[in-house]
Amino acid sequence: MRSAFTLPFQPERIACLPALIDRFAGRLENRLLRAAPWQLMQVPTREPIVSFTFDDVPVSALDKGAAILEADGVRGTFYISGGLAGRIEPGRTLIDQAGCRELAARGHEIGCHSHAHRDLRHVDAEALVEDLARNARYLDAIDPRSGRRNFAYPYNSGSFGTRSILADTFRSCRAGGEGINRGPTDPSFLRAVEIRQPQRHVLGLARWIDAVVANPGWLIFFTHDIAPRPTPHGCTAPGFRLLVGYALARRCRVLTVDAALDRMGLREQAT
Repeated sequence: MRSAFTLPFQPERIACLPALIDRFAGRLENRLLRAAPWQLMQVPTREPIVSFTFDDVPVSALDKGAAILEADGVRGTFYISGGLAGRIEPGRTLIDQAGCRELAARGHEIGCHSHAHRDLRHVDAEALVEDLARNARYLDAIDPRSGRRNFAYPYNSGSFGTRSILADTFRSCRAGGEGINRGPTDPSFLRAVEIRQPQRHVLGLARWIDAVVANPGWLIFFTHDIAPRPTPHGCTAPGFRLLVGYALARRCRVLTVDAALDRMGLREQAT
């Protein structure tokens, strides 16, 4: 006999429900993290600063994205997950060690995106420490540096249980949040605006540049692939070129995340 609690004819809804709840829980945790900052820095409001960043870093981000930035004499920040190196996925291929090394040689910043690229809400502290150490070894073999790197959350998903580890390990940690960083700001949970499909969304992002010019602060963009037919989380080369060119035309200072922190006088504390 069928249980009275069985929901017939909707197996796909049952399968999706845990994921939907998890996404809701993630959004709620992100809101709580913003409401209870771990630490605060003061983002100056004397000039508009824009950073262009890439997550996962498909080959097209190197071939197209880096080249577009370089053509305008600026550089970007590329957040690398060592565990994704060389992976072939639908619609994109991720760069390998040689690609990461090329980015660094061309003057772009190499940031950390964890090694396994897992939602940090589902990673315990011990596992995260090991994962970050593994990615540090991968990145240091490509781009050795003495100071702390900058970090981007996989899936833009923060975690109360691990944010102290991240704040101690990295100079800054970038999430999403669709906003501009101004005034008192938590460097362990920076706001950023996604450049993604559809194309009309990309074209509308110029309003964020207008906003940071009108009321200066630090605007961070992030995207993934750049292709004629981008994934839902990427954009076309003309769309990306438009945003970079518009930021420069509006006299924004376009800097990597690391250079932006330096420009704002947010120096590393002595250890």
